[in-house]
Amino acid sequence: MNLIFFSRRQGRARHLDLAHPLTLGLIAVGSCAVLAGVFWTGMQIGQRNVQVIAGGDTTEIVTLKAQLQDRIDGLSLRMGTLNAHLIRLNALGKRLTEMAGIKHSEFDFDRDPPQGGPETSGSGRGAELADLSDNLGTYERRLGLRVAQFTALEGVLLGRQLSAEIRPTGRPINEGYISSYFGERMDPFNGEEAFHKGIDFAADAGADVVAVASGIVIWAAQRDGYGVLVEVSHGNGFVTRYGHNQRALVKIGDTVQRGQAVAVVGSTGRSTGPHVHFEVLRNGLAVNPMSFVGS
Repeated sequence: MNLIFFSRRQGRARHLDLAHPLTLGLIAVGSCAVLAGVFWTGMQIGQRNVQVIAGGDTTEIVTLKAQLQDRIDGLSLRMGTLNAHLIRLNALGKRLTEMAGIKHSEFDFDRDPPQGGPETSGSGRGAELADLSDNLGTYERRLGLRVAQFTALEGVLLGRQLSAEIRPTGRPINEGYISSYFGERMDPFNGEEAFHKGIDFAADAGADVVAVASGIVIWAAQRDGYGVLVEVSHGNGFVTRYGHNQRALVKIGDTVQRGQAVAVVGSTGRSTGPHVHFEVLRNGLAVNPMSFVGS
């Protein structure tokens, strides 16, 4: 097979024999070169496209991972808040059960409440991130409400406990008897009728004189007629007095608890023998201590 080429400059035709081996070799080499060039160009273009696509996917994946990590961090923070609420609720629960005298076996805040039930048939839907977030929000609101309720209840119980602690109750001696009651009586020194503002408790000299309620010492020294007197303020208008002591065991400003020794039985002041003159004042007026002492 021949190809004829015409030359304008020389004005003649040239023949190219396609069957000649050299011609075929040149054509083959040229074709391979062209194909190699096309292949190389395609590879470069494809590689660039892959890099662009891969680069875009990597950026998107990094962004998604960052967003997911933010959500996880947010949930972890909220879980920490819920755990703090639970710890506080457990502590409040323990204090309330102790204050209310409830057995720990009835409300044990150291253990999770028992739960159970038969396994249900069928497959349920797994929890999703949005569902978990909504549930956490609900639990946060409920726990916040419970904390407020428990705190208010604790305040009420503490108030009642404090009122019970500061209300005068009991006797100012551990052993002894009532030797003179509150009200009108014959004065032991002159035999005339006089008003006795307290109750006298006969006891052995040197025995403890104890506070009948918690409070603050506002007097601990000699006073006319009372001898060595200890006076304790309990709040809510209550004040108790312990007179004729041998000596005081406390000083002004001391805080005392119910049952604490505040003085030693004596017979100082206007007294005929070892005893404790016990008075209860409410809003500055002497009241019958028998209402607080009992029988």
